Amino acid sequence: MKQTFVKAALVAYCMAAVACGQAPTAMGPGEYAVMTVATTDREIPSNYSATIRGRQDIAIYPQVSGTISELCVNEGQQVSKGQTLFIIDQVPYKAALKTAEANVESAKAGVATAQLTYDSKKELFAKNVVSQYDLSTANNTLLTAKAQLAQADAQRVNAANNLSYTVVKAPANGVVGTLPYRVGALVSASIPQPLTTVSDNSEMYVYFSMNENQLLNLTRRYGSIAETLKSMPAVQLQLSDGSIYDQAGRVESISGVIDPSTGSVSLRAAFPNPNGLLHSGGTGNVILPSIYKDCIAVPQAATFELQDKVYVYKVMDGKAVSSIIDVEKISNGREYIVRTGLVPGDVIVAEGVGLLREGTPIRIKGQAAAETAAPATDEAAAQSQTEKEE
Repeated sequence: MKQTFVKAALVAYCMAAVACGQAPTAMGPGEYAVMTVATTDREIPSNYSATIRGRQDIAIYPQVSGTISELCVNEGQQVSKGQTLFIIDQVPYKAALKTAEANVESAKAGVATAQLTYDSKKELFAKNVVSQYDLSTANNTLLTAKAQLAQADAQRVNAANNLSYTVVKAPANGVVGTLPYRVGALVSASIPQPLTTVSDNSEMYVYFSMNENQLLNLTRRYGSIAETLKSMPAVQLQLSDGSIYDQAGRVESISGVIDPSTGSVSLRAAFPNPNGLLHSGGTGNVILPSIYKDCIAVPQAATFELQDKVYVYKVMDGKAVSSIIDVEKISNGREYIVRTGLVPGDVIVAEGVGLLREGTPIRIKGQAAAETAAPATDEAAAQSQTEKEE
């Protein structure tokens, strides 16, 4: 009963309006903000998780076994190439070297004796005192003695090398890592942990990965891997505390093999480390800028997605017409870089695309006020002209 009454009241109101010469007001097109597509330059950064390594991270293992007799460095100490790090007990190796040297002297004496015997046999053979057999036997004995001398000398060299290996030296300039073994610890080449690690931290290598599609986009943009490495802009490093490292780096290498288990490829950037702020084993994010020249950028608010496709609404003949666009898979969170689907001069709806449907009438925001203001301005001008004439 109540609904019937409301309908009757509405009909009566409309009839009264018509009787008075007033037609009911129809809702016009909605007002929407629009933008005209134009080319521009954009730099969009992309973040990649990264690990930090020293230019050289050298694990130090002993080449001989024995107990550590001296520990010559401290953890975190800066060392130079050739500087002594550890000394392993040298007593047995010095004794082995002396034994080897004695064997060399004995072998030398054996060679001298065999040489005298051979020379004597040779003279006697020339006088037909001894047979060819005796001369050949003496020659073979001399050759055996020389071989024994060579063997003894090789053992001496090996013993000397083993003695030198008891002094463990830094293979390069760098910073000493942890020292898990102390004086008195028994060590060998098969120990589970290295004696320490020497890291060259003058320049740091930062490793990060990108997927195959990202690598393909990068390569297409610059033409080849070699051109990519040559033309890529400098990169920034965001440290684990969120701050940006004050030194810029450059991408130096791109792995030529895609990891089949992850579908990613490894890249390496080099960063100078003059103040030692970066440490091997640290983590961060590499910020890789993507620079686009004369590109078309549209706000993400002006787009919508449907079945993994990105669309915009073009304004054509006062109506919204959906159009699919192809965008870069790199975004700064606010804009898309459009590859195809738009050209400069196109007018698209910039806001409120979620309220639109195909063919929705569009009235540009602010256009109605401009049209209303124009007649008023013309009327005021006419009135002013009339006053002047009077």
